[in-house]
Amino acid sequence: MNKMRNTALALAAASALAGCATGPDRTPGDPLEPMNRVIFKVNDAVDRTIAVPVAKGYQKVTPQPIRTAVSNFFSNLGDVGNFANNLLQLKITDATEDLMRLTFNTVFGLGGLIDWATPAGLPKHHQDFGLTLGRWGVPSGPYLVLPLFGPSSFRDGVGRAADVYVNPLNFTSLDPEERVPLYVLQFVSARADLLGATNLLEAAALDKYSFVRDAYVQQRKALLNQNSSKPPALPNYGDEGEAEAPNAASAAGAATPAPAAPASGSTPATPAPASAPSGQ
Repeated sequence: MNKMRNTALALAAASALAGCATGPDRTPGDPLEPMNRVIFKVNDAVDRTIAVPVAKGYQKVTPQPIRTAVSNFFSNLGDVGNFANNLLQLKITDATEDLMRLTFNTVFGLGGLIDWATPAGLPKHHQDFGLTLGRWGVPSGPYLVLPLFGPSSFRDGVGRAADVYVNPLNFTSLDPEERVPLYVLQFVSARADLLGATNLLEAAALDKYSFVRDAYVQQRKALLNQNSSKPPALPNYGDEGEAEAPNAASAAGAATPAPAAPASGSTPATPAPASAPSGQ
């Protein structure tokens, strides 16, 4: 029974994903698709033959606590870019949280090896310079697959170059040849964290190129819409009576609301007489 149900679910998933296998006439925003597909195939071949085996080897020989510490360290460095981009977007609250995360984890988390900020209630934000450009109205331009870097766009490609340039590792006292192992470790750690997603992609996608493109475009739109959304209204922390007074004043002249329905079997309470409106 479970086998039949799993088969039905797999067929349903395949049907749902059929829309991802877009044909030549369904490529809005991707005028460079022929070139992009060639670069995608090269990237995919490099990933399968080099990156994935290295990431699996790293995952196999490195204990989970060490891998978590390495991932936390580079995530902590990423909060420098998150802080800078939130500041450029004038998202002061998010920038403050980024700075607090960076300080908290660097000081109390052994340079970022331990993430104390997330359990303490400081959320992790994900920003980059491409989103900052989009926040200020720069259009994304056509979809673009970058060699080795993967899915992007004209705007996000410029943003990625800026992000690489301001990587905190570039501003350490280490010599360039001493920084190379850190760059490699950063890449391998990030690739190991995505092995599960790779397995899902291999099993689900009928057309990997279209699947990755559509997922990337939707994710970037969601992040940009989140950046462009208006801040929520501040909560009212005043007295309950004080909060109701303005509402009562604004409702002057409206019909008196009906009394609440009494509980089943109870005698209805006699409503208190409403005060007469002024001027009557």
